[in-house]
Amino acid sequence: MDMTGMKAAATSAQAALGDAGGTAERRVTVLGATGSIGRATLDLIADAPEGRFSVQALVANGNAEALAAAARRVRARLAVVADAAALPVLRAALAGTGIETAAGAAAVVEAAAMPADWTMAGIVGAAGLAPTLAAVAQGGMVAIANKECLVCAGAALIASARRAGTMLLPVDSEHNAIFQAMDSAGPEGVERIVLTASGGPFWNWSLTQMGQASAAQAVAHPVWRMGAKISVDSATMMNKGLEIIEAAHLFDLPDDRIDVLVHRQALVHGLVYYRDGSVVAQLAPPDMHTPIAHALAWPGRMTVATPRLDLAAAGSLSFEKPDAERFPALGLARAALRAGGTAPAVLNAANEVAVRLFLDGRIGFLSIAAMIAAVMTEVGASRADDLEAVLAADAEARAAAEAHARTYA
Repeated sequence: MDMTGMKAAATSAQAALGDAGGTAERRVTVLGATGSIGRATLDLIADAPEGRFSVQALVANGNAEALAAAARRVRARLAVVADAAALPVLRAALAGTGIETAAGAAAVVEAAAMPADWTMAGIVGAAGLAPTLAAVAQGGMVAIANKECLVCAGAALIASARRAGTMLLPVDSEHNAIFQAMDSAGPEGVERIVLTASGGPFWNWSLTQMGQASAAQAVAHPVWRMGAKISVDSATMMNKGLEIIEAAHLFDLPDDRIDVLVHRQALVHGLVYYRDGSVVAQLAPPDMHTPIAHALAWPGRMTVATPRLDLAAAGSLSFEKPDAERFPALGLARAALRAGGTAPAVLNAANEVAVRLFLDGRIGFLSIAAMIAAVMTEVGASRADDLEAVLAADAEARAAAEAHARTYA
């Protein structure tokens, strides 16, 4: 959604809240409630003053016990597991609480479509596409933490948000930083934006060393504590490539106006360069509670007990350009963005398969990008007019990647 649309949505959101500070009770749904983003969101809700938030629904994949504990903690109305086999455990854990339960893919989408003022879209992977689109279609505000939604179905997601008057709030630290640094003039006043990257564990490694990297080394992120898949994406810098695609949709900018800089201290999360020569940056310690809190309270602010930035203690801040030869994933992502259609969905699917194969010890680290490039060439790009077209491209790319596994073993 472009910044003009964001400004209009902000006005509507403030009117709905009753005041700019956001003190009226906000109905909340959390998709992906037992993941790291979901848990952080629920921490903030649980610590907020009484009456600030009411939780409509919590959705998780299959961890029924963790979901039940979360539902009791925030007094949710409904708890849903995607894995129908986990429903008996969920029901037993919530017996006598009055919290409703449901299970299955259709129930997940129905929960996402329930009326809510604010929804956290935190289901990881392609499984998050349908429920996120359902949440966007029902209106309100949707906090986007699922990369795949904007990467694979960005055009459809933005179009649906415009039709429903839904405000999309970026939660990734980099996109949230750009969102905060972007003024209401819109993209016409912006010269370019910069997404920062930590560089991952292999920033100073040679290609020879990277070719011998183990899965354990790849997931040992120097700054953030994340899941295995996203940690490998950070090591290849594919995470930043996917974020370029996300930013293009969120901020209505072409890829040549979206830059990436490696910033090892991970304190500056994004910068906006304006046409008048001004540069506005957003800084914060690397803690996901901060961008989630910004989205949860938007357009107001909420108090969060996170570490405060101490620039004197931090000392110098350094920035470097990424090496395209050692990190080809960035170029692959830009190529997919320029190709458009289903190309980003093909990129994402091939990457998910390649990362899994690497984590399973079936291919080497450098084979991840090589396999993705081969799949992109083989599958190509077609029109992405609806979710079915995106899912079909996703399935075709996954099958092609699996077929290539022996080649890169």
